[in-house]
Amino acid sequence: MDYGYNNQYSTSYGANGGADGGGFVAGEPQSSPAAGRGGYGKDTVRPMTIKQILDSQQPHPDADFRADGEPFGLVTFVGQIQGISTQPTNITYRVDDGTGIIEVKQWIDSDSSKGDKMDGVESDKARLVENGYCRVWGKLKSFNNKRHIGAHVIRPITDFNEINYHLLEATAVHLFFTRGPPQAHQANGQQATNGGGQQFGSAADGALPGVSPLGRKVFQTLKNTAQTNEGLHVQMIASQMGMPVAEVYKGAEELLAIGMIYTTVDDNTWAVLEA
Repeated sequence: MDYGYNNQYSTSYGANGGADGGGFVAGEPQSSPAAGRGGYGKDTVRPMTIKQILDSQQPHPDADFRADGEPFGLVTFVGQIQGISTQPTNITYRVDDGTGIIEVKQWIDSDSSKGDKMDGVESDKARLVENGYCRVWGKLKSFNNKRHIGAHVIRPITDFNEINYHLLEATAVHLFFTRGPPQAHQANGQQATNGGGQQFGSAADGALPGVSPLGRKVFQTLKNTAQTNEGLHVQMIASQMGMPVAEVYKGAEELLAIGMIYTTVDDNTWAVLEA
């Protein structure tokens, strides 16, 4: 994934199974929205929350679904399975991700299901169970004014970091479509800073207009003391400055408030935010 948003939206979470193949190739580069958005959403897998899926717009029954003004085809999301209903031809999973609940229907491929067993012994693949978490790839469908997902692939989640990762990814994509690429947002912020108001100077010039002498001293200590990528702990800074920890905190809070330093491994360890 390219969050410079050059943009390659296809998601590669091991989705290389499924009865009908999912209709995409994981990791395959897709067209960039910057190069023209027509048809872009139809050819990609968009990470979304269930609320975003349920709130998406469809002007008329034959139109594409749209979220944030952009059409989408395949979606992917994660959630907890609240219920499983098995029919002769399909399995329906009731999935809840904390933002909403939606039914996910997967058609049963008889040949595929037979392939999961050899000589009467079931394969050792992880199973989808109630109260377990899953990732879904599929297409949003509407029938009798009720929406559901026609699943291409649905698999259990074994690494729970994937849940948080997905929510961050869905947020990043939403912000891209509503606020533009990160570079543009950053450039606008830089222009606003240079256009007026209080200017704090760069991390390199050491002038730091508007910063107290204590804050400047903490900044210079952080900047000039040998350290790892994790920065310096408050105790180390206090030792270097020959100053009480409480005073170091005062100076650091001032620098944190204006974005000259940032926390690293914990709230008591800081590093200089380079220009």
